[in-house]
Amino acid sequence: MNKRAVLVVMDSVGIGELPDAKDYGDQGSDTLGNISAAVNGLKLDNLRRLGLGNIPGIKNIDPVSKPIGCYGKMAEKSMGKDTTTGHWEIAGLRLERPFPVYPDGFPKEIIKAFENKIERKTLGNKPASGTQIIQELGEEHIRTGYPIVYTSADSVFQIAAHEDVIPVDKLYEICIAARELLTGEHAVARVIARPFVGSDNNFTRTSNRKDFSLDPPGRTILDIAYEAGYEVKAVGKIEDIFNKRGITEAVHIENNMDGVDKTLEMMKKDFSGIIFTNLVDFDMVYGHRNNIAGYARALEEFDGRIPEIIDLLQDEDILIITADHGCDPTTASTDHSREYVPLLVYGKKIASDICLGVRETFSDVAATISDFLGIERPVYGTSFYREITE
Repeated sequence: MNKRAVLVVMDSVGIGELPDAKDYGDQGSDTLGNISAAVNGLKLDNLRRLGLGNIPGIKNIDPVSKPIGCYGKMAEKSMGKDTTTGHWEIAGLRLERPFPVYPDGFPKEIIKAFENKIERKTLGNKPASGTQIIQELGEEHIRTGYPIVYTSADSVFQIAAHEDVIPVDKLYEICIAARELLTGEHAVARVIARPFVGSDNNFTRTSNRKDFSLDPPGRTILDIAYEAGYEVKAVGKIEDIFNKRGITEAVHIENNMDGVDKTLEMMKKDFSGIIFTNLVDFDMVYGHRNNIAGYARALEEFDGRIPEIIDLLQDEDILIITADHGCDPTTASTDHSREYVPLLVYGKKIASDICLGVRETFSDVAATISDFLGIERPVYGTSFYREITE
């Protein structure tokens, strides 16, 4: 009989500051709790049924008397608060130092070396909103042909170019050149191609974005499952985060609801292994733009799809819902926040109403999936599989 672990990451849905949040400037951050307070309560009946409101220390989410799932929260052990670090830790890795970030733009020697490598000058070189910088520099880019380089609070080297000025394939080549250059102390987590179209200071980004990531520095649960003969299906930007490693099938998505649709399609297939889904809109569309109302709507929309996911779970399947960091839209910052993340687990053959407490690392998810599939455990993580099956 098939066994599938369905792992859904609600990108940036943190549930309260970690003890070291002050070291990151994130005191007071509580993405889910603060949003709920700001909108006078969220309607998350299905997540609450799974145990969301019963998680120790969670704020502004009401508990239920008999959750149908197991529930807890997880702390991040790795240094940092970015997407790649969080997902790698969920998959069983731990980073001892954070990826480099560039709040003042990239060093002159890096930009000079990059320009020499691609044989053209660049524009920008500063932290910026991707939608704003193309309005600011789009016309100059069209006039000069120089690509726009920018970063964010994440460890990213982003390159924007109009598709009629630098064709998409050429932009990808330029990104590969940047990826080859950005190593050692400047090994950013991702180089990202950001194509756009438009004219007359009215520009929009296209769906031809492409991420050029680092390889994970060790074996993840994806590698281990793949080596053991299981299928690993990636939905959303999972393929980019893991640089395609350990993945047997991948599909990208347009938005959160498309991500749920694609997850459901994967669940209808006949296989054993892992479905790993990232729902990025919480973070990219709402968190980074401090859009409280939009974030709240997105949470309620996802909650409304939970029954569909549960209905497609086979008898041996397990569903795990979690997050990778916070991004509190109620604070002045538009950056990620160093927060605990929720842990919700459900399956037809696992226990209900079990408190999993406060887990010391996101990697407990990887250790549990390894026990569930009966494969080698990753180096990091403590399995809670026995707790949910006894």
